[in-house]
Amino acid sequence: MKEGKVKKGKVFTRRDFLKGFGSGTLGAAIAPKLLAQNAESIQTKEGDVPVYSTKQITFTVNGETHALTVQPQETLLDVLREKLNLTGAKRICDRGECGGCTVLLDGKPVYACMYLAIRAEGAAIQTVEGLAEEGKLHPLQQAFVDHDAYQCGFCTPGFLMASSAFLKNNPRPSLEEIKKALSGNICRCGNYTKIFQAIDEAAKMERS
Repeated sequence: MKEGKVKKGKVFTRRDFLKGFGSGTLGAAIAPKLLAQNAESIQTKEGDVPVYSTKQITFTVNGETHALTVQPQETLLDVLREKLNLTGAKRICDRGECGGCTVLLDGKPVYACMYLAIRAEGAAIQTVEGLAEEGKLHPLQQAFVDHDAYQCGFCTPGFLMASSAFLKNNPRPSLEEIKKALSGNICRCGNYTKIFQAIDEAAKMERS
């Protein structure tokens, strides 16, 4: 049945495909190859699909180049924390819901817990450790200190990185724009008012 066709009043969905993959002949034929530790590729009607057991990637983190061997299932957060000892990005929900692991990848905020390290090949990554320059706090970091915009501090790195990307694109944000931009970050202490005040103050500091 072609994709999108209706069968018995029901659209054939991704869930239907996965069910068929798990129990049908397609799954029986391909799954062992996908699970093979040393497989290099599998043949499909569309051509070769690469399957890696490990792969070497190169990227820059806070301006420093790193060449690492990673496994396909390793996330960017795994690599940053466990291989590069950059523990600023926090593992909190580990499912892309809280924003505590936010880092910048080519200038854009991403949840490092959901981003596969293998996809970061050639990318420029910035973590909270790279915000301060020459021992001087970034305006955002200083504003968070001045406004007491943290309590336990566990979510703070994620807020700082998401805010950094936001202010580069919108140096004169309104309060509503700040709230919307940071809606993907959760503060379990509920310190949102001071966080938003700090971001507003940092925007003013950067403009001056």
